[in-house]
Amino acid sequence: MNVAVLVSMLTFIAIGVPIAVSLILASTIGINFFTSLPLVIIPQRVLSGINSFPLMAVPFFILAGNMMSSGGMSVRLVNVAKSLTSNIQGGLAISCVLTCMMFAAVSGSSVATTFAIGSILIPAMIRHGYPKPVAASIQASSAELGVLIPPSIPLILYGVSTDTSIGQLFLAGIGPGVLVAFALIAYVYVLCKIKGYGSDNEAEVYGFLHSISNAKAALFMPVIIIGGIYGGIFTPTEASAVAVAYAFVVSFFVYKTASWRELPGILQKSVISTVVIMMIIAAASLISYVVTRSGLSGLIATSFLGFFDSPVSFLIAVNLLLLLVGMFIEASAAILILAPILAPIAAQFGISYVHFGMIMVVNLALGMITPPLGVNLFAACSVAGIPLHNIIRSLVPFVLVIMACLAVVTFVPSVSLFLINAFY
Repeated sequence: MNVAVLVSMLTFIAIGVPIAVSLILASTIGINFFTSLPLVIIPQRVLSGINSFPLMAVPFFILAGNMMSSGGMSVRLVNVAKSLTSNIQGGLAISCVLTCMMFAAVSGSSVATTFAIGSILIPAMIRHGYPKPVAASIQASSAELGVLIPPSIPLILYGVSTDTSIGQLFLAGIGPGVLVAFALIAYVYVLCKIKGYGSDNEAEVYGFLHSISNAKAALFMPVIIIGGIYGGIFTPTEASAVAVAYAFVVSFFVYKTASWRELPGILQKSVISTVVIMMIIAAASLISYVVTRSGLSGLIATSFLGFFDSPVSFLIAVNLLLLLVGMFIEASAAILILAPILAPIAAQFGISYVHFGMIMVVNLALGMITPPLGVNLFAACSVAGIPLHNIIRSLVPFVLVIMACLAVVTFVPSVSLFLINAFY
């Protein structure tokens, strides 16, 4: 059964069937032809997969991010970042990384970050002499901070699928997120010095205090979300609802840059994004049930424990596996399918669920900027108006920088766990 399910799933994905549908069809084949279970188990498992209170955070954070994009918050965050870097060569490119880091702290989505920030900064970088592929590469790689810095939808999915504290995962995401951000800033600065990009930042000078004043409502949003969670005021799921309410008030009544005519479009966009993710979650829950019932997960665990004799060899193998998977499978689906299998194995090697979660998410975030399924690449290329193949050459160094950060996150657990050790 395992071979039939795996082959059928890969075949469906290869011919272009959506991932959620591929998972459901492969699971149906396995249940119908290789078990005596009634087919009614399929809708039951699909519904039980999304019947989870923590998953309510997903649509709320998506809606909050879309409201921010339409409500002028992204523009104000860009101006704050520009005010910090206006006197530095390449400051505009560096401000792209900083803005993505700030926007990530409230949106939870790398694709939302790409469109919200990229639509402002990619054209600005092109006007200031950055080649289109370089501008798109900077934006695409910076936007992956959206899934590292809390709140993060992939971290929520990992927490739900492995029964790990989402609060601890959010806290653990800060270290790797900051590490990747500053590594990208360092590379961008060196690149601009060598290539001569960004030497005319004078036209983009912004007063720091004025920018902070204009953006204080946007900057206060992550304080409310993160502070509320760790202050014990509300849970991460409740925090997502608070984020929506705060984004709504700021966008419509404080900044007044979002119009009531836009609200139906914002809601429609959020519903579509939520349905896509929830379909993947439901389908992944079904195929996880099939795999567990067949005994494949136990077989994989036994094989891993017998083949690898140390945590180091196990982590190297897992990183290679996740890098490959991230190139072909959407991050949410990969987490929901692989995390329940791999996390318990990691625990037997003495690797905590939280640390392993950060290894998984950084790996799969890297998949968002690697072909053929790099969603951030498609978004950045769309904004820059260039075909995907034009970006590859300039993207390679950014991928190598993030891979170096991944190695640090993997083999230096304190990068992820130092805040947890301080607070718990």
